Amino acid sequence: MKQITLGSTGIQTPQNAFGALPVQRVSMDQAVKILQRAYEGGMTFFDTARAYSDSEEKTGEAFGHMRDKIYIATKTAATTPDEFWRQLETSLRLLKTDYLDLYQFHCVNQCYRPEDGTGMYECMLKAKEQGMIRHIGVTAHKIGIAEECVASGLYETMQFPFSYLSSVQELQLVEACSRQNMGFIAMKGMAGGLIQDGITAAAWMDTQEGVVPIWGVQRESELDQFLKCIREGVELTKERLETIEKDRKEMEHEY
Repeated sequence: MKQITLGSTGIQTPQNAFGALPVQRVSMDQAVKILQRAYEGGMTFFDTARAYSDSEEKTGEAFGHMRDKIYIATKTAATTPDEFWRQLETSLRLLKTDYLDLYQFHCVNQCYRPEDGTGMYECMLKAKEQGMIRHIGVTAHKIGIAEECVASGLYETMQFPFSYLSSVQELQLVEACSRQNMGFIAMKGMAGGLIQDGITAAAWMDTQEGVVPIWGVQRESELDQFLKCIREGVELTKERLETIEKDRKEMEHEY
């Protein structure tokens, strides 16, 4: 079981982690079953967001009684301090916890900084000082914004789309995080459905040092392939490398 330390946070987790966005699409009972099965199979890092409808509530229902066994990361899309505090309080209540291991600005359009006039980064610092959050992170979809956030040195983690179909610039973003001792969380490890083989995706991710992919699953059958990687390990075989090369060529042809 490959363990990853998420940058300077000290959070140590098996490399394959759980993205809880898709559990908003299933019932409470099914979501709790999937989440608990993920933990029993070795996953300890669970990522959700205030924007994912009832995903936080389902995560809280699954783990409220065993908070000290897992790491919980969630996100706020707030753009004002008042909304920041409302969302944070709601997230804590639904997740049935009094602290978050990682709180992230969600899909930002700017790099929030101290004294930038928004007051947003100051909110993060105050929440951390009060013990409501332990680490400050950011998620982005625009490479330029992500690069600015990494270069700022203000964040402990970066979450960004990343898979074996990623561009050179995106690979360089991961390298920049490593140089900064900044944790990197890979969302969309299946490239939004362009990648069909989860084992091959996980095998490639296993070669990326310091990267924690959060696999979004809503079915136990989807979860099983990633738990198998935790349980047995996964090798980037010749056949899997051929699959990666084929997928990359197809994407180049398409675009």
